[in-house]
Amino acid sequence: MTDLLLKVSNLKKYFPKKKTILSKRKSEVKAVDDVSFEVYEGETLGIVGESGCGKSTTGRMIMGLLEPTDGSIAFNGIELTTLSKSEMRKIRRDIQMVFQDPYASLNPRHTIEKILEEPLIVHGIGSKSARRDLVKEFLEIVGLNAYHGKRYPHQFSGGQRQRIGIARALMTNPKLIIADEPGSALDVSIQAQVLNLMKRLQDEFKLTYIFIAHDLGVVRHISDRVGVMYLGKLVEIGDAESLYEEPLHPYTKVLLSSVPIPDPTYKKESLLMRGDLESTPEAGCAFHPRCPYATLTCKMTVPELKEVKPGHSVACHLFDETQQ
Repeated sequence: MTDLLLKVSNLKKYFPKKKTILSKRKSEVKAVDDVSFEVYEGETLGIVGESGCGKSTTGRMIMGLLEPTDGSIAFNGIELTTLSKSEMRKIRRDIQMVFQDPYASLNPRHTIEKILEEPLIVHGIGSKSARRDLVKEFLEIVGLNAYHGKRYPHQFSGGQRQRIGIARALMTNPKLIIADEPGSALDVSIQAQVLNLMKRLQDEFKLTYIFIAHDLGVVRHISDRVGVMYLGKLVEIGDAESLYEEPLHPYTKVLLSSVPIPDPTYKKESLLMRGDLESTPEAGCAFHPRCPYATLTCKMTVPELKEVKPGHSVACHLFDETQQ
């Protein structure tokens, strides 16, 4: 059995809302609300959902860039939420992140060589000459040339900058990489190249990925398991094949029905959600205001995320295995 690398339990992140003249009581935005999942060594866990569902916030809390309101993050048996800043800095050698915007995440005043060397300096890895050799090696590993190290970020295309971001994440030989929509700022052909590069590097360096995206096709291509988030909650999680072939949650079904299929002769049922994306309802299932199947129970009681098939969990009152 593959070893457990990361265990997230009841993770929450609430942001306070600004008070207005009309607001009589203090309110909060529940960006992440009681999320739990596990990640095993060598796998890719995809996390999908609409913009604002809390997937990026979850990744940033695991990385230590945001402090959780509540919950537990255990990495390799170490509880991250109780670590000091200096202790967390040491752990970051094993947890790295690839950001969505490859330009904003690179310092425009530094050469690529300096950008890639910086994590090695921070973690005290190697001598100056050894670090320079590593920079050249990793530039070539991600499909660039050693002489690119003397250039600045603005001298590269979007795809090349994302390759540099991936190289920077690899510099400390991490165990876990959190990829926050690494291809969404790129055109489709370049996006495919970056995804194929990440898959090759995963095999080569025995990496574990948390892959955050809103593109269901991309997630299916790269993920072993997929978790679906809606308004801060994990509503379904399972292996990629069963989740795409037999989605259990109404929200997952709606998402999958909206994926375009490049075949003009193919006809499929298109499911529609009611209303617009709003803040989390005060009671019941977060999806009930938009769910076409919602009942009174859905409006009153929050469903628990339960395993209803081997390795496949869903948070829905309406799920009935006999009807699938």
